[in-house]
Amino acid sequence: MKTFDIPAYYRSAILTPVKAYRQKQDKLKRDFTPTLLDFGPVRFWLARHFGFCYGVENAVEIAYKAIAENPGKRIFLLSQIIHNPDVNADLQSRGVRFLLDTQGNQLIPWFELNADDIVIISAYGAPLETEQMLTAIGVNVKQYDTTCPFVTKVWNKSAQIGQKAYTVVVHGKPLHEETRAIVSRSQVNAPTVVVKDMTQAQRLALYMTGARTSAEFFDEFAGQFSAGFDPVRDLQRIGVVNQTTMLASDTQGIADYLKQVLIQQYDLHRPDLIETHFANTRDTLCYATNDNQEAAYELLTHPADLAIVAGGYNSLNTSHLVELCEEKLPTYFINSEQKILTNSLIKHYDLHSRQEVVTGRFLPDTDPVTIALTCGSSCPDSVVEGILLRIVSFFPNARPIEEVLAELA
Repeated sequence: MKTFDIPAYYRSAILTPVKAYRQKQDKLKRDFTPTLLDFGPVRFWLARHFGFCYGVENAVEIAYKAIAENPGKRIFLLSQIIHNPDVNADLQSRGVRFLLDTQGNQLIPWFELNADDIVIISAYGAPLETEQMLTAIGVNVKQYDTTCPFVTKVWNKSAQIGQKAYTVVVHGKPLHEETRAIVSRSQVNAPTVVVKDMTQAQRLALYMTGARTSAEFFDEFAGQFSAGFDPVRDLQRIGVVNQTTMLASDTQGIADYLKQVLIQQYDLHRPDLIETHFANTRDTLCYATNDNQEAAYELLTHPADLAIVAGGYNSLNTSHLVELCEEKLPTYFINSEQKILTNSLIKHYDLHSRQEVVTGRFLPDTDPVTIALTCGSSCPDSVVEGILLRIVSFFPNARPIEEVLAELA
């Protein structure tokens, strides 16, 4: 497996040996059982898979390489390199500036750029139109392109089914950088529409069956379909792909549902007829998102008093882990150990109100306290380590970390 050269302060002296131990014991990654770190009065169930994935490490390595190789030059990021506040803040402290915010709004006008500038493409990829604009300015967009290979895989799959005269249905968040990049490329080969969840998929089905009019479609799905989209013509043959960080179960559910709608609509009850209207696409979820989600499911089968999920608040894959944990346990979504204010107060992000809230008595009066701990694929291990050590510090009789790690050897 390739190793990446990223700043040491994103690594963890505690979690690196834990991951190495699990990798040695389970080289094929078939065991999703969490790792128990038992400090005595407090215990942590650590998810089998968490933290920086291949695509994120690749992006971080390239970004710091761009800084090192271009002293004195202006360096820009198309948008956030990944959805993690620590990484983005560190890059900004080194002089890197963002051209766009995460919603695609312009922060620095294109006309301020010139051919000598360095532009780093984020891990989510860039819309085709943006790449063409930068190229016209003279910027080499391929020099520091950190687009995740799994995002590229979605682009390729969309092109393949589009070339076979299917419409591409993208399961994703319409304003997310990755989804915008997918749509910009997909629409070159095929009509394209975005559905953000099962509710929207069910609404789309009404237009697939003719139960609602084209005029209603244009109003309801405004901003979520490609130019020239004709719901009467373009919803007869479809294929489903997904933004790589969506919940795998949600994407599969949407694909299965829309497939059944077409089977009923066109009487496709013979298996050999189904592909006349529904493309046989394989799941386009990235392996890391899938592994982290599967590890979270397994994590939640082990008794715990609460769950802590670490990561950037605008990280979609992290938010999905929070949603999974909330189904089973009191769950606290934080982006650093600094959000753990005291041994009884924690400031955490509420996905429902979309703001930080403070909760008291988050650590129960049990002996021991058992915590399920995980993070998203854009969260550095050092952040998880900080959270773990912060909580352990509240227990004076906790066993030394060296003793706990020695049990894994």
